[in-house]
Amino acid sequence: MLSIKEKVAYGLGDTASNIIFQTVMMFLLIFYTDVVGLSPAVVGTMFLIVRIFDAVTDPLMGALADRTKTKWGQFRPYLLWLALPFGILSVLAFTTPDLSDTNKVIYAFVTYTLLMMVYTAINIPYCSLGGVLTADPKERVSVQTYRFIFAMLSGVLVAACTMPLVEYFGNGDSAKGYQMTMIVMSIFGVVLFLLCFAGTKERISIPVNQKISFKDSMKQLWLNDQARLLCLAGVFLLTGQVLRFTLAVYYVKYFLGREDLITTFMTIGMVGSLLGCAIAQPLAKRYCKIKSYISLQVIAAIICISSFFIGSDQVILACVSFFFWKFFLDMATPLLWAKMADAIDYGHWKTGVRITGMVYSTIIFFIKLGVAFGGALAGWALAYYGYQADVAQTKETTRGILVSFTLYPALGSLIAAAIMRWYILDNKKVEQIHQELNAITN
Repeated sequence: MLSIKEKVAYGLGDTASNIIFQTVMMFLLIFYTDVVGLSPAVVGTMFLIVRIFDAVTDPLMGALADRTKTKWGQFRPYLLWLALPFGILSVLAFTTPDLSDTNKVIYAFVTYTLLMMVYTAINIPYCSLGGVLTADPKERVSVQTYRFIFAMLSGVLVAACTMPLVEYFGNGDSAKGYQMTMIVMSIFGVVLFLLCFAGTKERISIPVNQKISFKDSMKQLWLNDQARLLCLAGVFLLTGQVLRFTLAVYYVKYFLGREDLITTFMTIGMVGSLLGCAIAQPLAKRYCKIKSYISLQVIAAIICISSFFIGSDQVILACVSFFFWKFFLDMATPLLWAKMADAIDYGHWKTGVRITGMVYSTIIFFIKLGVAFGGALAGWALAYYGYQADVAQTKETTRGILVSFTLYPALGSLIAAAIMRWYILDNKKVEQIHQELNAITN
C-alpha cells in the first residue's frame, strides 16, 4: 500500500503540468485573439496542426520511455531533465513580440509547437509513472484520485489567479501581464516537478528478457482491444470537453455580458472538478467503475444540453450549471486513468509483452487529438459565427457561442459513454488477470 506522502508527491507532478495545460485551455485562445491580435480562424488552424503534430510524437515518446534505463528508473528521470525547459517555453508561449502580423503568427506557431513537444516529453513519462507505482487496482484508483485532486487544485489556482495576476503585473498592459504571470507560474511548476521526482518510486518494471522493436510494440498494441476502446472514448470526450472549456471565457464575456465574472465563473468550474475528483475513489469502491463512468458521462451531457436553455440574465444558474458539469465530468476522470493501468495489465496478460509507455502514450495520443479538434473547433466556430475581438457581438455570433458552448460538447460525452459499453475490465476481471500474471512470474 502506497503512503499518502508518495501519492501527494505524484499528484504534485500533475499540479505542475496543469499549471500550464489549464492556462492553455482557458486563456491561450483569448490571449492570441485579444492580446496578440491573431484572427480566430488562424489560431484554430494552428491549434489543430500543432496538437496533431504533438499527438503524433506521443507513441514515439512512449517507446523511448519504455527503453529508458537509469538508476532512477524508466520514467522519473524525465521529470528531472525537462522541468526547466518546460518552464522556459511556457513563458515564451505567452510572450507578445513586437513583430509584424505575419511574424507574430510564425512566433506563435514556433513557441507553441516547442511547448507542446516538451509537454509531451515530460507528460508521457509522468503518466506512465502512475502505472508502475503499484499493481493494486484499488490503489491505482486512489493514486489517480490524488493525482487529479492536485491537478484540479492547479486548475482552481489558474482560474482564480490568472486574470488578477495579469491585471496586477500588467497595470493596463495585458501583454506584460501575461508574460509576468507565466514567469511566476512556471517557477512554481518547476519546483513541483522536482518534488514529484524526489517523492516517488517505480515498483513495476518490464520483464527482464523483454526486447521488442517499435514495430513489434505497435503490433502488440493493436492486439489490446481494451486500449483501443479507451483511445476512441478519449478522442470524443476531449473534443467536447475542450471545446466547451475553451469557449467558457467567451460565453461569460459575450453571452452573459459579465466580463467581470470570468475569474469567478472559471474558478467555480474548477472547484466542481476538484470535488468531483475527490469523490471518485469512494465511488469506485462502492459501484462498478464501468457503469459509473458511463452514467457520469450521460449526466454531464444532460447538463450541457440543459444549459442551452439558460438565459443571458440567469447568471447564477449559469454558474451552477457549469459547476455541476465539471463536478460530474471530472468525477469520471480518475476512473478513466485507472482503466489505462488496467489495460496495460490486460495487454501483458493477453500478449506476454508489457509496454507501459506505449499504451499510455497511444491513449494520450488520441486524447490530444481530442484536444486538437476541440481547440480548433472553438476557433473555427468563432470565425464561422462572425466573432470580432473586443466589440459588441451580433445576435448571430452570440447565439453561435451559446450553441458551441452547450450542444456540441454534449455529443462528445454521449459518444464516449456509448463506446464504454464494450469495455470489459471490471474489478473481477482485473483481479483474475493479476492472479494469472503473478502465477507466471512466480
